[in-house]
Parts: sequence; structure tokens; C-alpha cells
Amino acid sequence: MSQTDAHLLIVDDDERIRALLGRFLRKNGFLVTLARDAAQARRLLAGLDFDMIVLDVMMPGEDGFALTRSLRETLTTPILLLTARGETEDRITGLEVGADDYLAKPFEPRELLLRISAILRRIPVPEIRQPKFLTLGALRYDIDKGELWQGENHLRLTGTEQALLRRLAASKGEPVSRADLIDDLGRGTGDEAENSERAIDVQITRLRRKIEPDPREPRFLQTVRGTGYMLVVD
Repeated sequence: MSQTDAHLLIVDDDERIRALLGRFLRKNGFLVTLARDAAQARRLLAGLDFDMIVLDVMMPGEDGFALTRSLRETLTTPILLLTARGETEDRITGLEVGADDYLAKPFEPRELLLRISAILRRIPVPEIRQPKFLTLGALRYDIDKGELWQGENHLRLTGTEQALLRRLAASKGEPVSRADLIDDLGRGTGDEAENSERAIDVQITRLRRKIEPDPREPRFLQTVRGTGYMLVVD
């Protein structure tokens, strides 16, 4: 996981440390939410999703060990414990109740940053399942096979049209330059490339006739001025 995407919950009863950690971690690209105790942390966790919890052990009321043990009954969110107690027994206790790491105070902020980054790197990135079909109004495009269907009717595409639609589908919702389309379709450079740009425009026009309800007002295969083309799906 990229740390610029990570939302951290910092729980510490010391207002000065809490503020310092918040400023330091935000400066290093994290989204940070602060809590002064376990009760406030529970309220935040009830309404927000966090990528990691940095939790002080020595807090009044419910301490960090007890909160970690309780959270582990329902949450798999990584937890890094902070404590003024650095004894081996305390570190073992922290790991036993479900913490992912343990850092004794006082510590260098850079070490905390490295520990957080190391834990986040271990979090598996969820696999994003790509759809098998893209919907273009009344048409259905089979991504795997490169086939275009209208109901039960298979619409014939030329080899170039298939390659063009496949490339645009791979970047759906994002502009693809003419130069990239030329490279992907295996056409030349220099004067030949200029001719190929015109050839791409011709192929786009032909493809629009097959997928657009009104090719003069393209809805799915849009021109991006100064760039190229973009496939917009339903």
C-alpha cells in the first residue's frame, strides 16, 4: 500500500505528543486522525476505516493492551503500540494481545516512520477483479475475447478495429494519445507516423459507425481535444 493513501489513527493521552505525531506524519504524506483515549478511538473506529492504528499503551482508563485485545476480536487493522515501558515482558504482552509491532518511548520520529511504512508494505493489495464485459449502450464488449455483441448477435470487427477497441478498453475512462495508439497497433514513425495518425482517425470513424447510436455525436468513443481518444462505458 502507498503511504500517501494510508489513513492512520493516532491514540495518545499526551496532547503534546499527539500533536507532534500528527504534524510529523501528515508532513510525510499520511492522512491522520487523532484520539486522546480509548473511548474516543472506539467512537472514531465505529464510523471510519483506518489503514493502521498507532496506539499508546499507558493511558488512563482502558490502556493500549486492553484496547488492542478488544479490537482484535473484530478488526484486522495493523496496530503499532507505543509505550514508555521497554521491558521484554511488555513487548511480548503487546504481541500476544495482537499488536503488529512495538516501539518504546522515547523514539526517533524517523524510526516510527520506518516502522509504519514497513507494516503497510506487508499489507496485501486487494486484487481488483476486472469486469469480463463492458457495456456500451445496447452493445456488450467481451474484454477477454475482443468480441462485440448486440444481444445474441456477434458484430464483426476487422483486425485493426479489434486491436483499437482492445487498447481503448484497457484504458477506459482515460485519454489515449494517437501516438500511443500508433505504437500499440505497430505503425511507423516520422512521415509514416503522420500518415498513421490520419489512419487512426479513419479507423476511429469506422469503429464509431459500429458502436455509436449517432456517430456524429459520439457518446462512447470520445475525442479528447489535443490528445487523442477515450472510451467511456456505462
